[in-house]
Amino acid sequence: MKVAVRFRPMLRSPLAIRIQVAAGVCAIATMQPVDAPLTQSATFLVLSATKSAESLDKIRNAISSTGDLVKNVSIRHPGARLSCTVGIGSGIWDSLTGLARPKELRSFREIRGAKHTAIATPGDVLIHIRAERRDVTFEFESQLMELLDDAVTVEDSTVGFRYFDARDLLGFVDGTANPVAPDVADTVFATAAQDSAAAGGSYVVVQKYVHDMAGWRGLSTEQQEAIIGRRKADNFELPDAEDGKQLAHKTLATIEDEQGNEHDILRDNMPFGSPSSKQYGTYFIGYSKQLWVIEKMLERMFVGSPPGLHDRILDYSKPLTGTTFFIPPASTLESLGA
Repeated sequence: MKVAVRFRPMLRSPLAIRIQVAAGVCAIATMQPVDAPLTQSATFLVLSATKSAESLDKIRNAISSTGDLVKNVSIRHPGARLSCTVGIGSGIWDSLTGLARPKELRSFREIRGAKHTAIATPGDVLIHIRAERRDVTFEFESQLMELLDDAVTVEDSTVGFRYFDARDLLGFVDGTANPVAPDVADTVFATAAQDSAAAGGSYVVVQKYVHDMAGWRGLSTEQQEAIIGRRKADNFELPDAEDGKQLAHKTLATIEDEQGNEHDILRDNMPFGSPSSKQYGTYFIGYSKQLWVIEKMLERMFVGSPPGLHDRILDYSKPLTGTTFFIPPASTLESLGA
């Protein structure tokens, strides 16, 4: 899937925010590194809890230890910029955390268009690992999975890589629509005014897309550019189509509310694949302080705007998964192990 992920500057959003809690007291919530820089390597793990009596305790212990594991692995390669974000699914939130439920937290909603469907697949925990070196992401995953042990089953494991100048395997620069500092924090982190249960956290949706490369390569460059809405060589944005006409991917992925205000999401998509197995894909991962923004984007892509004029990139990109999670503040994760 053509996914919009722009180069992001090294200067990131603040590491902590103040959250208004009961009795008017302000607490400091340390945020997870949702907005970590784009890296050379990434690993995406979608896990489901097993039915064992000890599974929840093991999961709490493991995810509350991710900060320590990052330090433990990073000390061996300080320049690798290792980071990890952990998401918790709707089905396990209550039993795992015992905390108030974020208002928009729900399972991924299947979206069925006239031709294509965004399917929903299982998942209780998301692990998003990023680093400049594949050996570092490998080592972190190894130590984390040792802690999780038999408490989880793996629904999906995908290793992504940066492809040349941040292009996807369809050949286009992947990511011009992402917010940049200082707008990143406002895009991804919910505030207490929006939802006290979600303050300092973020919603995330993941989808694993595989591409029909033979079909895509059968198109002319001009046809590909019309589908994406940008020139292939230099990423120059092409004019929008007229109202009621077939819209390009870049237009369908632009979300506005009823007042005409545009709402961004933060994407950190990665190519993945194996040429010898004829597998070429894009792992879509989108973060937002409001889940409805991502859901509306997917609806516009799969149903179309107007309905029936779906995103033509879906004729060449098929989703194999679809799962939603909430990314609580790092301080909340750490408290689960207490």
